[in-house]
Amino acid sequence: MSQGAAGNPTVAMIEAAFVHHGLHWLYVNMEVAPADLGDAVRGARAMGYRGFNCSMPHKISVIEHLDGLGESAAIMGAVNCVVRRENKFIGENTDGKGFLRSLASVTDPQGKSVVVFGAGGAARAIAVELGLAGANRILIVNRSESRGLNLVSVLREKVKIQSEWLPWREGFAVPDDADIVVNATSIGLYDAQASLGINLSTLRSSMIVADVIGNPPRTHLIREAEARGCTVLDGLGMLVNQGVIGVWFWTGMEPDASVMRSALIKSLEPTY
Repeated sequence: MSQGAAGNPTVAMIEAAFVHHGLHWLYVNMEVAPADLGDAVRGARAMGYRGFNCSMPHKISVIEHLDGLGESAAIMGAVNCVVRRENKFIGENTDGKGFLRSLASVTDPQGKSVVVFGAGGAARAIAVELGLAGANRILIVNRSESRGLNLVSVLREKVKIQSEWLPWREGFAVPDDADIVVNATSIGLYDAQASLGINLSTLRSSMIVADVIGNPPRTHLIREAEARGCTVLDGLGMLVNQGVIGVWFWTGMEPDASVMRSALIKSLEPTY
């Protein structure tokens, strides 16, 4: 139940999974006004929907219309995926889960030191899931002190993990002991030359550098980190795995991620 328009890459990706696995299901993108959200959820319940995704501005307001929340969704206070379980609508958040599954292809976050740029919705979801997965410390780098400290408070009090806020200034130096570096902001979206404004020389080859931006997938950060020998993860992995997790939540079946990735790339190609 998004406010989005037609041509949504997520629709192409999930529909491709349904077709590939012979499921007679539909994933339909609908525009729902904030004032109509309660009616929309009640309608989905009445019509037997197995679940739905939820985008901004509904990720928080949808909670009052649900029957419960998954662990990470409850901690971060935001829902982007709803699944019917025993005739109850349960809110989940696949943003961080998708990132975590993508990260698992190169490392286990257990005991790792992580630097996250940003303190918005994506950063919040990723940081919470990393904390629940056993990361040792998470540094939140953000220009707004209040938003940064708010996320740090959530991580310390609800996830019980070491965390601190660092001010994001031009030429920010990534700490030497960082194992994983994540751009969880919108910087780079539709702009392959957009820079985070960090000191790139502080990226070491032992670091894993990830970017949540999926369009274009080879962002300025990804290219520069790769040139310095870092292991890199583009945003497509996170997007695909969000879709994989959503399909699994709704159908109980693990879909073919390669089919979904191909459909996603095809849907994005004109804008690369």
